[in-house]
Amino acid sequence: MCTKWWTAYSSQTDKPEGKRREGVRTKGVLAAVALSLALSGCSLLPNEPAEEDLSAIQLPQISKKPEYEVTTKTLETKVSGSGKILSLQEKTLYFTLDGKRLKKIYIHAGDKVKAGQPIAELDVEDMQKMLRSEQLSMKKQELQIKDLLRKKDEMDPIDFETQMLGFEEQRQKLSDMQADIAKATLTAPFSGTVVSVSVQEGAQIKAYDPICVLADPSRLAVGASLSKEDLEKVTPGMEVEVSINGLDPLKGKVKQLPLPEADNGNGNGGGVPGGNPGPRVEQYMMVEVPNLPKTVERGTNLTASVILSRKNNAVVIPLAALRSISGRTYVQVIEADGSKREVDVEVGQQTPTEAEILQGLTPGQKVVGR
Repeated sequence: MCTKWWTAYSSQTDKPEGKRREGVRTKGVLAAVALSLALSGCSLLPNEPAEEDLSAIQLPQISKKPEYEVTTKTLETKVSGSGKILSLQEKTLYFTLDGKRLKKIYIHAGDKVKAGQPIAELDVEDMQKMLRSEQLSMKKQELQIKDLLRKKDEMDPIDFETQMLGFEEQRQKLSDMQADIAKATLTAPFSGTVVSVSVQEGAQIKAYDPICVLADPSRLAVGASLSKEDLEKVTPGMEVEVSINGLDPLKGKVKQLPLPEADNGNGNGGGVPGGNPGPRVEQYMMVEVPNLPKTVERGTNLTASVILSRKNNAVVIPLAALRSISGRTYVQVIEADGSKREVDVEVGQQTPTEAEILQGLTPGQKVVGR
């Protein structure tokens, strides 16, 4: 309240009656004026704010934990890896002659070739000149041997044998030179498609350097790579699911496991001529898939999942509902009245998202997630 009461006291005994009445009137007027001013002053002050209505504000609710139903399903444990379509007949071609230049290459990547068709040729003109010289020398020796045979009975047997051995050595040398020159031409060992070419004409060629890769596209198979830990769980005959983009999953079986990596100590990548020109069939886990679709080609990427175990009608819950503390594994079960109780469970197989419950739960129950 802003009202202020004013009170005035005065002595009335020392004034005449008229004076006292006049003073009373004067004081009354002043009191009325003061009261009027006080009331008008209150009207100049701001109004007090009204109390805020908080009835529309709702307090935040504590987040409710998710609830899951205990179900049954076919539970599979898998290991997966990436891979590609490979040719079962595939070979890296190379020369065995060393230090020669590539005179001619007859193929390009993607070309189809027939068995025996020339692939590439080395420049061995120096060897051919030497061969011609040796052939002339050999003809002279043949004439000498004919004369030697006529005089055989007159000669010392040891001297005769020595000359004959020299002649055989020369003939073997000539044969070896002819064989080396023949190695200067590289031919296709089987009919197929040239997958890649690694050299150009004029290049200096070392023995066993890869020249090209030849594959038979009519003999395709699925190859996959798994981690060392996963591979230890796999055995031939296990079921495999193969996924290729754009195709329905393919069913197959593990045919063979990859061979252990080896290094023969000469730095050529485990005995592969010319180092490691590319993945080989023996480096992969091979999967037998009946009737591969005709649309797949060598080099097509894929994913292969090996089924390590399968259990039908397994009781499962999400991993998010499984709790563990101090060696105890349990879940929170929701009762019919909405209350919760803890139940110890025995866990079987586990996938990245689910766990099999061997004991403690039955289908239809509900459990609380974390």
